[in-house]
Amino acid sequence: MIADTIQQIERQLAGKAALIAVTKTKPVALLQEAYDAGCRQFGENKVQEMAEKQPQLPADVQWHIIGHLQTNKVKYIAPFVALIQSVDSLRLLQEIDKQAARYNRTIDCLLQIYIADEETKFGLSADEAEALLADNALDELSNIRIIGLMGLATNTDDQEQVRQEFRGLKALYDKLAQIQRSMIQFSELSMGMSGDYLLAVEEGSTMVRVGSAIFGSRN
Repeated sequence: MIADTIQQIERQLAGKAALIAVTKTKPVALLQEAYDAGCRQFGENKVQEMAEKQPQLPADVQWHIIGHLQTNKVKYIAPFVALIQSVDSLRLLQEIDKQAARYNRTIDCLLQIYIADEETKFGLSADEAEALLADNALDELSNIRIIGLMGLATNTDDQEQVRQEFRGLKALYDKLAQIQRSMIQFSELSMGMSGDYLLAVEEGSTMVRVGSAIFGSRN
């Protein structure tokens, strides 16, 4: 069942975007099923859950943190995390850099941009993201790399609104990708979830975060 769904989604993506299987609240046995079906990139919302699951799965899994990340939790995932998709402050970047240095790693990051018409979402405004990427303090961070943007569209049935939010994020991505600094190397635009990933890919997403469409609704 999971294998069939993953293969179907991969066919729909047609190589245009990477599939990040969102595994929050799901038991390791289901993750192993997804792994056996070819999934290698897993997204978790909570640090504790990721840290518990990571040693129980094969070493070639690439773990993405996609939920709001507190600075005091970075140390628990710094040894192994592949991508932090939810960076929303300079302070968080500084902590990621500090913890990455302890393990002689460079950790890839995405800036989370606030694009939804909802109060509950985290993220930077377009102006805040631009200011962050221009900040001289980034010159002191040699163990992070900012490789793009992530955004969560409004949870609505209005497809046109969602499309416009994705389109706006892609335009911002194209603008910020022009910035030339050693730690800024844009290549990824993470947008689209179970209900809107096809729309996101049409609008330029390179990564989709799909959970309930693979594993069923949240526990």
